[in-house]
Amino acid sequence: MSAVPLRVLACGDVEGRLEALFGRVRAIQGKSGRFDMLLCVGDFFGSTSETEWEEYRTGAKKAPIPTYVLGANDQETVRYFPDVSGCELAENITYLGRRGLYSGTSGLQIAYLSGTESQDEPAPAYSFSAKDVTELKTSLLSTPNFRGVDILLTSPWPRDVGTFGNSAGEIDTKKCGSKLVADLAASLKPRYHFAALNKAYYERLPYRNHTVLQETPQHVSRFIALADVGNTSKKKYLYAFSIVPMSLMDSAELVKQPQDVTENPYKKLRKEAQKSKAALCAEEETACQFFFDLNKHQGKKRPSEGKERGNSQPKQAKKPPQPTGPCWFCLASPEVEKHLVVSIGTHCYLALAKGGLLPDHVLILPIGHYQSVVDLSSEVVEEVAKYKAALKEFFRSKGKRYVLFERNYRSQHLQLQAQEQQIELLEIPEHSDIAQVAQPGTPYFYVELDTGEKLFHRIRGRFPLHFGREVLASEALLALPQRADWRQCAAERAEEAAQALAFRRDFQPFDFALRA
Repeated sequence: MSAVPLRVLACGDVEGRLEALFGRVRAIQGKSGRFDMLLCVGDFFGSTSETEWEEYRTGAKKAPIPTYVLGANDQETVRYFPDVSGCELAENITYLGRRGLYSGTSGLQIAYLSGTESQDEPAPAYSFSAKDVTELKTSLLSTPNFRGVDILLTSPWPRDVGTFGNSAGEIDTKKCGSKLVADLAASLKPRYHFAALNKAYYERLPYRNHTVLQETPQHVSRFIALADVGNTSKKKYLYAFSIVPMSLMDSAELVKQPQDVTENPYKKLRKEAQKSKAALCAEEETACQFFFDLNKHQGKKRPSEGKERGNSQPKQAKKPPQPTGPCWFCLASPEVEKHLVVSIGTHCYLALAKGGLLPDHVLILPIGHYQSVVDLSSEVVEEVAKYKAALKEFFRSKGKRYVLFERNYRSQHLQLQAQEQQIELLEIPEHSDIAQVAQPGTPYFYVELDTGEKLFHRIRGRFPLHFGREVLASEALLALPQRADWRQCAAERAEEAAQALAFRRDFQPFDFALRA
């Protein structure tokens, strides 16, 4: 049985004209039936966005279709995007984030890069740099059997996209657009690439991703630039198409070449990339190393399993997957707030939650990049269990109980949140291990009590991102409703460091990672 195609709408610069956009979407759906999603590139907000946006932000109005947008392209609109890693801006309107890969439950893979090209490092909040593009490419190209992505979303056009193709009208593609976006498109081989910003519609002829008679045939790519919503010239700003995820397609069907296919416009870029491949590989090898310097000796580290330190060469563990963008929880990442770390094991570490519900709200985190519990390797699972046991002893020593929960939904790094709970819960029969009821990639919410009960909810459709925290903060449990949103609880760095030091001191008798 063949897979059912997804029906997708793509849109150019909205510039705050939400009523015009969503009115048009409603009309299309009324005539042609429902679409699965709307993807917006270019400027979603504009200088006159405030009035219309307020109605959607407050819930007075709702987008008629799940809508995914890119971030700011100028300083003025940065304020509309509160979280660089992506967040829900309003019901049915989601900001994807600065860069990364969005994988829906359907299997559709959407790579995205927000902002405009910048030569500065680090790039401003509304821009991307060569480092951003390199890291996004590295994370995706390192995926086993990578063939490409289904969709690529960028705001700028790729430089030279018109080479070997049909005319782009008044747009000179040799001078317009971003070289970094062209490099990204050449590497990721998207089946569809959407861009905007130039207030023009241009659907390029499909192009090859292989060299004829020299390489194995691959799928073709289509580049579509879209105009701005409601433009007076009646240029096309909405593009409707159907797509079956690449992962579900028959290989022969996927690589079929249409009659009007052209050579790849980025051939020159591809040759240059091949020349620098060796240098890039060397840089990536260095970047994958873990560094645990917390500017302070944290205690004696235990030796590798069953071996004393010395000249012995311990067996190297399988390298975990790499993140698709900046990760706040990979211990090697510069984004990690290391002053909150309280214990480091071999495969996991323990850190205070930023803006925690209470001073002993902690996270069990894998050192490497894993999305969820069901993705963990056996050695990481074993150490997670040790941290759970240690925390159970720690909280009981204080006369407290604790609850542990995980949300595997719109999060790229596993966070097991442990927090004291102050009431007895009704006994529920213990379920099977979570790996037996959830396949890798399944969105879910998981709760584990220190008495062994385990609760599992399979997420279908929308789900509150802070559900676990909001429940614990409610009047019925911790009675801390004012602390339900962690962003309202952020403390000064010095205060956070003091809390981490106090927890580290209290937890030390239970910390297996410090035992020889």
